[in-house]
Amino acid sequence: MIHKVTRHVRTVEDVLDLMDGLFEADADRWTAAHGGSWWDGFYADRDRPVPFFVDKPDQNLVDLLERGTLHPGRALDLGCGPGRNALYLAQHGFDVDAIDLSTEAVDWARERADQLDLPVRFQVGDAFTPDGIDSLDGPYDLVYDSGCLHHLAPHRRVAYLRLLERHLAPGGHVVIVCFARGEMGSELDDGDLYLHGGLEGGLSFDESDLRWLLQDLDVLEVRPMVDQPADSATFGEPFLLTVLARRP
Repeated sequence: MIHKVTRHVRTVEDVLDLMDGLFEADADRWTAAHGGSWWDGFYADRDRPVPFFVDKPDQNLVDLLERGTLHPGRALDLGCGPGRNALYLAQHGFDVDAIDLSTEAVDWARERADQLDLPVRFQVGDAFTPDGIDSLDGPYDLVYDSGCLHHLAPHRRVAYLRLLERHLAPGGHVVIVCFARGEMGSELDDGDLYLHGGLEGGLSFDESDLRWLLQDLDVLEVRPMVDQPADSATFGEPFLLTVLARRP
């Protein structure tokens, strides 16, 4: 059998696609475009004891609104899951777009929105491809990411920053919730992840990592999420790190 040699790398996106292929089929960022979404299976069982399946907004998001740091405007919820933060933003005067890889998650989010009669624009898609970035209708005053960044392969952070550059309005804020170093998530170096062929369930970050990544923005605050009791109206887990940054 003759092996067919391919030479298909011509653009940056070709390089990113090639690097996607270095991960196993069930790595966290496995998308419908590559043959099926791992996340659909994850969200299919709504009774699964997953902390963020609760219908509560993030503690840090509520705190930022109550302190007056964030004000109603246009918002994008990245990796929205079942929509708990998107719905909270809509309830507090934001015009909200929300995107997630998983059809199961978006269906669940739409059901929640319909029950509350909230006009959130949910869509299924990969926000970190050229088509995904083009599908977004920025600029946004707020880009909110609760648990998306730490499930991206290192090379896809290039697309993450491209999305912010294109769609975050001047003076707009980005808020990120991610696994905290030493608390949750893989502590393998970026390069070692490619040798292992996976993201180890999600990557950990510390303050210096995030300030390096967001160096073109004004990083205003990096702090642990405040743990919340089960009967709290907000979601909060101490293994998460929260970031607030502003575009000049």
